[in-house]
Amino acid sequence: MSDFYTTFKDLREHEYKFFIYFRMSIKSFDELHDRLKKTLQRQNTFMRDCIEPLQMLAVTLRYLASGCTFTDLHLSYRLGISTISNIVKKVCISIWEVMLRECIPLPTKEKWELIAEEFEKRANFPHCLGAVDGEHIRIINPLGSMYHNYKGYSSVVLMAVADDNYRFIYVDIGSYGKDCDSSVFKRSSLWTSVINGNLEIPTETNVTGIENHMLQYYFLGDEAFALHKHLLRPFGGSQLSEKKRIFNYRLSRVRRFVECTFGILSNKWRIFHRPINLEPDFAVTIVKACVILHNFVRDRNGYQVEDTEVIIGLEEVQREHETRGGLPANNIRNVLSDYFASNAGALEWQMLKI
Repeated sequence: MSDFYTTFKDLREHEYKFFIYFRMSIKSFDELHDRLKKTLQRQNTFMRDCIEPLQMLAVTLRYLASGCTFTDLHLSYRLGISTISNIVKKVCISIWEVMLRECIPLPTKEKWELIAEEFEKRANFPHCLGAVDGEHIRIINPLGSMYHNYKGYSSVVLMAVADDNYRFIYVDIGSYGKDCDSSVFKRSSLWTSVINGNLEIPTETNVTGIENHMLQYYFLGDEAFALHKHLLRPFGGSQLSEKKRIFNYRLSRVRRFVECTFGILSNKWRIFHRPINLEPDFAVTIVKACVILHNFVRDRNGYQVEDTEVIIGLEEVQREHETRGGLPANNIRNVLSDYFASNAGALEWQMLKI
Protein backbone atom coordinates (compact mmCIF):
# COMPACT_ATOMS: atom_id res chain seq x y z
CA MET A 1 0.00 0.00 0.00
CA SER A 2 1.30 3.46 -0.93
CA ASP A 3 2.43 5.83 1.81
CA PHE A 4 -0.03 8.35 0.44
CA TYR A 5 -2.99 6.21 1.44
CA THR A 6 -1.60 5.22 4.83
CA THR A 7 0.97 7.66 6.24
CA PHE A 8 -0.54 10.84 4.79
CA LYS A 9 -3.87 10.41 6.58
CA ASP A 10 -2.15 9.66 9.89
CA LEU A 11 0.18 12.65 9.53
CA ARG A 12 -2.74 15.03 9.17
CA GLU A 13 -3.79 14.11 12.70
CA HIS A 14 -0.42 15.17 14.13
CA GLU A 15 0.65 18.71 13.25
CA TYR A 16 4.25 18.33 14.42
CA LYS A 17 4.84 15.06 12.57
CA PHE A 18 3.27 16.54 9.45
CA PHE A 19 5.61 19.53 9.67
CA ILE A 20 8.67 17.33 10.04
CA TYR A 21 7.61 15.17 7.08
CA PHE A 22 6.67 17.94 4.63
CA ARG A 23 8.56 20.89 6.20
CA MET A 24 5.41 23.00 6.40
CA SER A 25 2.21 23.13 8.44
CA ILE A 26 -1.02 21.42 7.44
CA LYS A 27 -2.61 24.81 6.81
CA SER A 28 0.22 25.88 4.53
CA PHE A 29 0.11 22.55 2.67
CA ASP A 30 -3.62 22.92 2.08
CA GLU A 31 -3.22 26.51 0.89
CA LEU A 32 -0.48 25.50 -1.53
CA HIS A 33 -2.61 22.64 -2.82
CA ASP A 34 -5.55 24.97 -3.41
CA ARG A 35 -3.32 27.32 -5.40
CA LEU A 36 -1.85 24.56 -7.58
CA LYS A 37 -4.62 22.01 -8.07
CA LYS A 38 -6.14 23.61 -11.18
CA THR A 39 -2.74 23.64 -12.88
CA LEU A 40 -1.94 20.05 -11.85
CA GLN A 41 -5.34 18.45 -12.49
CA ARG A 42 -5.47 15.94 -15.35
CA GLN A 43 -8.39 14.09 -16.97
CA ASN A 44 -9.12 10.46 -16.16
CA THR A 45 -9.02 8.00 -19.06
CA PHE A 46 -10.83 4.73 -19.82
CA MET A 47 -7.62 2.91 -19.01
CA ARG A 48 -7.00 4.38 -15.56
CA ASP A 49 -7.60 7.32 -13.26
CA CYS A 50 -5.07 10.13 -13.23
CA ILE A 51 -2.90 10.86 -10.20
CA GLU A 52 -4.67 13.52 -8.18
CA PRO A 53 -2.96 16.87 -7.45
CA LEU A 54 -2.92 16.19 -3.70
CA GLN A 55 -0.76 13.10 -4.19
CA MET A 56 1.45 14.89 -6.72
CA LEU A 57 2.14 17.67 -4.24
CA ALA A 58 2.79 15.20 -1.41
CA VAL A 59 5.32 13.26 -3.49
CA THR A 60 7.12 16.41 -4.59
CA LEU A 61 7.34 18.01 -1.16
CA ARG A 62 8.60 14.77 0.34
CA TYR A 63 11.30 14.59 -2.35
CA LEU A 64 12.42 18.16 -1.69
CA ALA A 65 12.12 17.93 2.10
CA SER A 66 13.87 14.59 2.64
CA GLY A 67 16.58 14.61 -0.02
CA CYS A 68 15.63 11.04 -0.95
CA THR A 69 15.91 9.69 -4.49
CA PHE A 70 13.21 8.84 -7.01
CA THR A 71 13.93 5.19 -6.27
CA ASP A 72 13.14 5.75 -2.58
CA LEU A 73 9.83 7.39 -3.50
CA HIS A 74 9.10 4.58 -5.96
CA LEU A 75 9.29 2.09 -3.14
CA SER A 76 7.24 4.10 -0.65
CA TYR A 77 4.62 5.68 -2.92
CA ARG A 78 4.26 2.73 -5.32
CA LEU A 79 4.69 4.87 -8.43
CA GLY A 80 7.02 4.31 -11.36
CA ILE A 81 10.37 6.12 -11.25
CA SER A 82 9.67 7.92 -14.53
CA THR A 83 6.20 8.83 -13.26
CA ILE A 84 7.68 10.32 -10.09
CA SER A 85 10.22 12.24 -12.15
CA ASN A 86 7.47 13.72 -14.31
CA ILE A 87 5.40 14.56 -11.22
CA VAL A 88 8.26 16.37 -9.47
CA LYS A 89 9.10 18.36 -12.61
CA LYS A 90 5.47 19.32 -13.23
CA VAL A 91 4.83 20.39 -9.64
CA CYS A 92 8.08 22.37 -9.39
CA ILE A 93 7.32 24.21 -12.62
CA SER A 94 3.81 24.99 -11.38
CA ILE A 95 5.10 26.28 -8.03
CA TRP A 96 7.43 28.70 -9.83
CA GLU A 97 4.90 29.89 -12.41
CA VAL A 98 1.90 30.20 -10.09
CA MET A 99 3.58 31.52 -6.94
CA LEU A 100 6.45 33.68 -8.25
CA ARG A 101 4.66 37.04 -8.33
CA GLU A 102 3.24 36.50 -4.86
CA CYS A 103 6.32 35.08 -3.12
CA ILE A 104 9.11 37.04 -4.84
CA PRO A 105 7.55 40.20 -6.28
CA LEU A 106 9.90 42.90 -7.52
CA PRO A 107 9.73 45.57 -4.79
CA THR A 108 8.20 48.95 -5.44
CA LYS A 109 9.87 52.17 -4.31
CA GLU A 110 7.87 52.06 -1.07
CA LYS A 111 8.88 48.45 -0.45
CA TRP A 112 12.57 49.25 -1.05
CA GLU A 113 12.31 52.06 1.50
CA LEU A 114 10.73 49.68 4.02
CA ILE A 115 13.48 47.10 3.47
CA ALA A 116 16.11 49.80 4.03
CA GLU A 117 14.40 50.94 7.24
CA GLU A 118 14.36 47.39 8.59
CA PHE A 119 18.04 46.84 7.78
CA GLU A 120 18.90 50.05 9.60
CA LYS A 121 16.96 48.85 12.66
CA ARG A 122 18.35 45.32 12.73
CA ALA A 123 21.84 45.73 11.27
CA ASN A 124 22.55 49.43 11.90
CA PHE A 125 23.38 50.08 8.25
CA PRO A 126 21.47 52.93 6.55
CA HIS A 127 20.02 52.83 3.04
CA CYS A 128 20.71 49.13 2.46
CA LEU A 129 18.35 47.58 -0.11
CA GLY A 130 19.49 44.02 0.49
CA ALA A 131 22.41 41.64 0.98
CA VAL A 132 23.60 39.97 -2.24
CA ASP A 133 25.63 36.80 -2.66
CA GLY A 134 25.91 33.70 -4.82
CA GLU A 135 26.03 30.00 -3.95
CA HIS A 136 26.87 26.84 -5.84
CA ILE A 137 24.16 24.17 -6.00
CA ARG A 138 25.89 20.83 -6.47
CA ILE A 139 24.76 18.70 -9.40
CA ILE A 140 25.95 15.46 -10.99
CA ASN A 141 27.21 16.33 -14.46
CA PRO A 142 30.08 15.12 -16.71
CA LEU A 143 33.42 16.67 -15.89
CA GLY A 144 34.75 19.25 -18.30
CA SER A 145 31.39 20.87 -18.95
CA MET A 146 30.50 24.54 -18.44
CA TYR A 147 28.98 23.53 -15.10
CA HIS A 148 32.34 22.32 -13.75
CA ASN A 149 33.56 24.92 -11.24
CA TYR A 150 36.93 25.89 -9.85
CA LYS A 151 36.45 23.70 -6.78
CA GLY A 152 36.40 20.56 -8.90
CA TYR A 153 32.71 19.63 -9.04
CA SER A 154 29.70 20.55 -11.15
CA SER A 155 27.15 23.12 -10.06
CA VAL A 156 24.61 25.73 -11.02
CA VAL A 157 24.69 29.17 -9.43
CA LEU A 158 21.99 30.61 -7.21
CA MET A 159 22.50 34.38 -7.12
CA ALA A 160 20.23 36.04 -4.58
CA VAL A 161 19.38 39.21 -2.72
CA ALA A 162 17.95 38.72 0.79
CA ASP A 163 16.16 41.06 3.19
CA ASP A 164 16.46 41.36 6.97
CA ASN A 165 13.83 38.64 7.49
CA TYR A 166 15.88 35.97 5.67
CA ARG A 167 13.59 36.11 2.65
CA PHE A 168 14.63 36.18 -0.98
CA ILE A 169 13.94 39.56 -2.61
CA TYR A 170 15.42 38.53 -5.94
CA VAL A 171 16.98 35.38 -7.42
CA ASP A 172 18.88 34.53 -10.59
CA ILE A 173 19.18 30.76 -10.97
CA GLY A 174 20.99 28.59 -13.47
CA SER A 175 24.29 30.20 -14.41
CA TYR A 176 27.18 27.83 -15.09
CA GLY A 177 29.28 26.74 -12.14
CA LYS A 178 32.41 28.17 -13.73
CA ASP A 179 30.99 31.71 -13.51
CA CYS A 180 31.94 34.05 -10.67
CA ASP A 181 29.71 36.27 -8.55
CA SER A 182 30.51 39.49 -10.33
CA SER A 183 29.78 38.25 -13.85
CA VAL A 184 26.57 36.48 -12.82
CA PHE A 185 25.24 39.53 -11.03
CA LYS A 186 26.20 41.87 -13.87
CA ARG A 187 24.11 39.75 -16.27
CA SER A 188 21.10 39.58 -13.95
CA SER A 189 17.87 41.38 -14.80
CA LEU A 190 18.03 43.18 -11.44
CA TRP A 191 21.41 44.79 -12.12
CA THR A 192 20.46 45.55 -15.71
CA SER A 193 17.45 47.45 -14.37
CA VAL A 194 19.69 49.34 -11.93
CA ILE A 195 22.13 50.36 -14.67
CA ASN A 196 19.34 51.38 -17.05
CA GLY A 197 17.53 53.34 -14.33
CA ASN A 198 14.41 51.15 -14.57
CA LEU A 199 14.45 49.87 -10.99
CA GLU A 200 12.37 51.92 -8.58
CA ILE A 201 15.26 52.62 -6.23
CA PRO A 202 14.49 55.47 -3.79
CA THR A 203 16.25 58.74 -4.51
CA GLU A 204 19.21 59.75 -2.38
CA THR A 205 18.34 61.33 0.97
CA ASN A 206 19.96 62.60 4.16
CA VAL A 207 20.87 60.25 6.98
CA THR A 208 20.64 61.44 10.56
CA GLY A 209 24.18 61.97 11.78
CA ILE A 210 25.67 62.51 8.32
CA GLU A 211 25.96 66.18 7.43
CA ASN A 212 26.54 67.76 4.02
CA HIS A 213 25.98 64.50 2.14
CA MET A 214 22.96 62.97 0.42
CA LEU A 215 23.30 59.19 0.59
CA GLN A 216 22.43 56.79 -2.24
CA TYR A 217 20.52 53.54 -1.68
CA TYR A 218 22.61 50.45 -2.43
CA PHE A 219 22.99 46.70 -2.17
CA LEU A 220 25.78 45.20 -0.08
CA GLY A 221 28.04 42.37 -1.19
CA ASP A 222 31.44 40.88 -0.46
CA GLU A 223 34.79 41.40 -2.15
CA ALA A 224 33.68 39.37 -5.20
CA PHE A 225 31.58 42.25 -6.50
CA ALA A 226 32.67 45.35 -8.38
CA LEU A 227 32.22 48.63 -6.52
CA HIS A 228 29.35 50.83 -7.71
CA LYS A 229 27.30 53.63 -6.17
CA HIS A 230 24.41 51.15 -5.87
CA LEU A 231 26.57 48.18 -4.82
CA LEU A 232 29.04 48.52 -1.96
CA ARG A 233 31.75 46.00 -1.05
CA PRO A 234 34.37 45.87 1.74
CA PHE A 235 37.62 47.76 1.57
CA GLY A 236 40.34 45.48 0.26
CA GLY A 237 43.77 44.86 1.76
CA SER A 238 45.13 43.89 5.15
CA GLN A 239 46.71 47.17 6.29
CA LEU A 240 43.47 49.12 6.77
CA SER A 241 42.77 52.11 8.94
CA GLU A 242 40.52 51.73 11.96
CA LYS A 243 37.63 53.43 10.18
CA LYS A 244 37.88 51.08 7.23
CA ARG A 245 38.00 48.02 9.48
CA ILE A 246 34.88 49.27 11.25
CA PHE A 247 33.15 49.75 7.89
CA ASN A 248 34.06 46.20 6.84
CA TYR A 249 32.70 44.81 10.10
CA ARG A 250 29.44 46.72 9.79
CA LEU A 251 29.02 45.54 6.21
CA SER A 252 29.71 41.93 7.22
CA ARG A 253 26.83 42.12 9.72
CA VAL A 254 24.47 42.79 6.81
CA ARG A 255 25.98 40.07 4.62
CA ARG A 256 25.16 37.48 7.26
CA PHE A 257 21.50 37.86 6.40
CA VAL A 258 21.95 36.39 2.93
CA GLU A 259 24.33 33.73 4.23
CA CYS A 260 21.78 32.68 6.86
CA THR A 261 19.07 32.70 4.19
CA PHE A 262 21.06 30.16 2.19
CA GLY A 263 21.55 28.12 5.36
CA ILE A 264 17.83 28.07 6.16
CA LEU A 265 17.02 27.11 2.57
CA SER A 266 19.45 24.20 2.67
CA ASN A 267 18.33 22.84 6.02
CA LYS A 268 14.65 23.25 5.28
CA TRP A 269 14.75 21.58 1.84
CA ARG A 270 17.25 18.78 2.26
CA ILE A 271 17.49 17.99 -1.39
CA PHE A 272 20.49 20.36 -1.06
CA HIS A 273 22.26 18.03 1.36
CA ARG A 274 23.53 16.00 -1.58
CA PRO A 275 24.44 16.65 -5.23
CA ILE A 276 21.29 16.71 -7.34
CA ASN A 277 21.53 13.72 -9.66
CA LEU A 278 19.47 15.20 -12.50
CA GLU A 279 19.99 17.08 -15.73
CA PRO A 280 21.04 20.73 -15.11
CA ASP A 281 17.75 22.15 -16.42
CA PHE A 282 15.77 19.87 -14.10
CA ALA A 283 18.04 20.84 -11.19
CA VAL A 284 17.39 24.54 -11.93
CA THR A 285 13.64 23.84 -11.88
CA ILE A 286 13.99 22.25 -8.44
CA VAL A 287 16.01 25.17 -7.08
CA LYS A 288 13.38 27.62 -8.35
CA ALA A 289 10.63 25.72 -6.56
CA CYS A 290 12.60 25.54 -3.30
CA VAL A 291 13.27 29.28 -3.34
CA ILE A 292 9.54 29.95 -3.75
CA LEU A 293 8.70 27.46 -1.00
CA HIS A 294 11.29 29.09 1.26
CA ASN A 295 9.48 32.43 1.15
CA PHE A 296 6.05 30.78 1.20
CA VAL A 297 6.78 28.86 4.40
CA ARG A 298 8.60 31.72 6.12
CA ASP A 299 5.64 34.03 5.59
CA ARG A 300 3.27 31.50 7.13
CA ASN A 301 5.24 29.31 9.53
CA GLY A 302 8.33 31.34 10.43
CA TYR A 303 11.32 29.09 11.00
CA GLN A 304 12.35 26.29 13.31
CA VAL A 305 15.61 26.13 15.28
CA GLU A 306 16.98 23.35 13.08
CA ASP A 307 16.51 25.55 10.00
CA THR A 308 19.29 27.87 11.18
CA GLU A 309 21.98 25.20 11.46
CA VAL A 310 25.17 25.29 9.42
CA ILE A 311 24.83 25.24 5.64
CA ILE A 312 25.14 21.81 4.07
CA GLY A 313 25.32 21.26 0.33
CA LEU A 314 25.75 24.89 -0.72
CA GLU A 315 29.14 26.34 -1.51
CA GLU A 316 30.28 29.90 -2.04
CA VAL A 317 30.72 31.02 -5.60
CA GLN A 318 34.20 31.69 -6.91
CA ARG A 319 35.54 35.06 -5.79
CA GLU A 320 36.70 37.44 -8.47
CA HIS A 321 38.49 40.35 -6.88
CA GLU A 322 37.71 43.69 -8.51
CA THR A 323 38.71 47.05 -7.18
CA ARG A 324 37.31 49.30 -9.86
CA GLY A 325 34.74 51.88 -8.83
CA GLY A 326 33.83 55.46 -9.56
CA LEU A 327 34.39 58.30 -7.16
CA PRO A 328 30.74 58.41 -6.07
CA ALA A 329 30.97 54.82 -4.80
CA ASN A 330 34.29 55.43 -3.03
CA ASN A 331 32.91 58.62 -1.51
CA ILE A 332 29.91 56.74 -0.16
CA ARG A 333 32.17 54.22 1.59
CA ASN A 334 34.33 56.98 3.03
CA VAL A 335 31.32 58.92 4.28
CA LEU A 336 29.91 55.78 5.89
CA SER A 337 33.31 54.96 7.42
CA ASP A 338 33.35 58.38 9.09
CA TYR A 339 29.74 57.93 10.20
CA PHE A 340 30.33 54.49 11.76
CA ALA A 341 33.31 55.86 13.69
CA SER A 342 31.39 58.91 14.95
CA ASN A 343 29.26 59.23 18.07
CA ALA A 344 26.13 59.36 15.89
CA GLY A 345 26.74 56.05 14.09
CA ALA A 346 29.04 53.98 16.29
CA LEU A 347 27.99 50.77 18.04
CA GLU A 348 29.34 50.32 21.55
CA TRP A 349 30.74 46.84 20.81
CA GLN A 350 32.13 47.38 17.30
CA MET A 351 35.71 47.97 18.43
CA LEU A 352 35.73 44.48 19.94
CA LYS A 353 34.92 42.93 16.54
CA ILE A 354 37.58 44.46 14.30
